Amino acid sequence: MKNTALTDVHISLGAKMVPFAGFNMPVQYAGINSEHEVVRNSVGVFDVSHMGEFILKGERALDLIQRVSANDASKLFDGKIQYTYLPNETGGIVDDILVYRIDEKTYLLVVNASNIEKDWEWISKFNTEGVEMIDISDKTSLLAVQGPKSIDVLQKLTDIDLSALDYYSFKKGVFAGIKNVLISATGYTGAGGFEIYFENANANAIWDAIFEAGKEYGITPIGLGARDTLRLEMGFCLYGNDIDETTSPLEAGLGWVTKFTKSFTNSENLKKEKEAGIANKLVGFELLERGIARHDYEIQDASGANIGRVTSGTQSPTLQKPIGLGYVKKEFSKEGTEIFVNIRNKAVKAVVVKPPFVK
Repeated sequence: MKNTALTDVHISLGAKMVPFAGFNMPVQYAGINSEHEVVRNSVGVFDVSHMGEFILKGERALDLIQRVSANDASKLFDGKIQYTYLPNETGGIVDDILVYRIDEKTYLLVVNASNIEKDWEWISKFNTEGVEMIDISDKTSLLAVQGPKSIDVLQKLTDIDLSALDYYSFKKGVFAGIKNVLISATGYTGAGGFEIYFENANANAIWDAIFEAGKEYGITPIGLGARDTLRLEMGFCLYGNDIDETTSPLEAGLGWVTKFTKSFTNSENLKKEKEAGIANKLVGFELLERGIARHDYEIQDASGANIGRVTSGTQSPTLQKPIGLGYVKKEFSKEGTEIFVNIRNKAVKAVVVKPPFVK
């Protein structure tokens, strides 16, 4: 199992460590619910250094990205970020990723931890024009500082005007006295905040500086458990749960980042699928009775017939009610539709709602 540059810090803080995507990661410190509330109301820090980062450089870097990505990266400008996915050749998804445009010949791709090797091999397969590819995952640390007070904490540590950093944009500069730190605003919690990319050698110094700056706001380290409940309250997909190699990006609601104005991997088949109409759809739902809808639980109609499956589910700490995501037949996807989740052979009533669950 791999460690991040801050693994020893998490252990010293009493974190419960678990294996995740090949890494030894903190799942919780004080508890998932309390950590969740800290991020919603103040500010918390996630070590997400297990994520992967690739640099693509050269005259044909954009061409390569356009070939493997469903979104249109030609719309990017320096300092802008794009959410997209890598389609496979059988109608599913290799991974969902972020593309950062450093300059017109240099891009940073941020990929899911569980897919680093797979994504590298996939993109390399299409790299027929000599684009320089550099995997900087093992030497890069990444902290996500999330919550409404995150800007107050981080602005103390940099001259970059964080209030001017638009959603899905980034800047490089000096942070906590360290040069060449990349600060972005993408967010996976719905609570606002920033991501900070830097070299592993600076991990302890940056961690300490952030926690010193955040003392007055009760800044807290946050584990992957609360990261999952926070993203689910926003209805954000998690690769391996809600999307994977077998799920259709169109059924998963990723049509908005599927641009048929260009050619990309499997674009012709996806275009045909769109024209024919999808059979299933990823929806949000709330349980109307007690229970937790777990991954792969069956979703049924009123007669008990199988109409789909759960992909993610939890007890929402903010709403104090059970919520989830799942694929259902399209005719059951309308907001307000009554469905049932089979929990331990009991049909638990639920209703389809439109995410985000927390507005």
